[in-house]
Amino acid sequence: MALSLKSLVVRTITGAVFVAIIVGSILFNEYSFAFVFAAFAALASAEFYRLVDDLTHSPRGTMLVDVIGSILLFITFYIYATKDFNTSGIITVPYLVYFLVRFIMQLYDKVERPLEGWAYSFLGQIYVALPFALCNVLYFRFSPIILLSLFVFIWVNDTGAYLVGCTIGKHRLYERISPKKSWEGFWGGLILAAGIAYLASLYLDILNTWQWMGLAITCSVFGTWGDLCESLIKRSLNVKDSGKSLPGHGGWLDRFDSVLLAVPASILYLFIAMAFA
Repeated sequence: MALSLKSLVVRTITGAVFVAIIVGSILFNEYSFAFVFAAFAALASAEFYRLVDDLTHSPRGTMLVDVIGSILLFITFYIYATKDFNTSGIITVPYLVYFLVRFIMQLYDKVERPLEGWAYSFLGQIYVALPFALCNVLYFRFSPIILLSLFVFIWVNDTGAYLVGCTIGKHRLYERISPKKSWEGFWGGLILAAGIAYLASLYLDILNTWQWMGLAITCSVFGTWGDLCESLIKRSLNVKDSGKSLPGHGGWLDRFDSVLLAVPASILYLFIAMAFA
């Protein structure tokens, strides 16, 4: 019991600090947002590349180059979102350098399956680094509140899904990948997130009521898929957690798994919702 209580306290403290950093960085100013989210991109990318390292057998320097690529991708989106570079593509130069260097590096890596090195490097860029870079679009193209609401909807959805699933969950959502998830939990989380979105619409006029609720539903659905995708990766690699960086919560990917699909899905939703508003 003492160990269980201690684990709960550690998990609660870690979660509170994690939430405080995200909320504070988004609301303080654009520089705190950029610094913290670029760091998240680097940490999550490094964790992903460590996970697949046994499959690629790439030299240690390769992971460093890939993590630098993740940071460069975030910086590219940040500059594009904050400056007027409509007539110039010069901001893409640093990331294009990474792109070329990464391909050429594989020619000199003496590994049996060089294609896997390329595949996992660029999978990490698309799966992990790109969603963090796209956070710039939500922050600057729409509003910091929109980006913050995405996290809130995901947190609320996860909480609702857990509580409802533990209470009345009987029908498995996707037993092959995540045996503990239930359809009851899924609908519980989605309904709770939509309810929070309705309350947000009463006080925030950035979006209308239906747009807010649509955003919450988008975050819930694609956040659940994002969770399942990361579970599939871990099952394929036969690991329980993506890392041990966050006491009581696993690794960075474990905390951001829902975000990785929810961010691009939310951007698509918002552009469509705005076009038909």
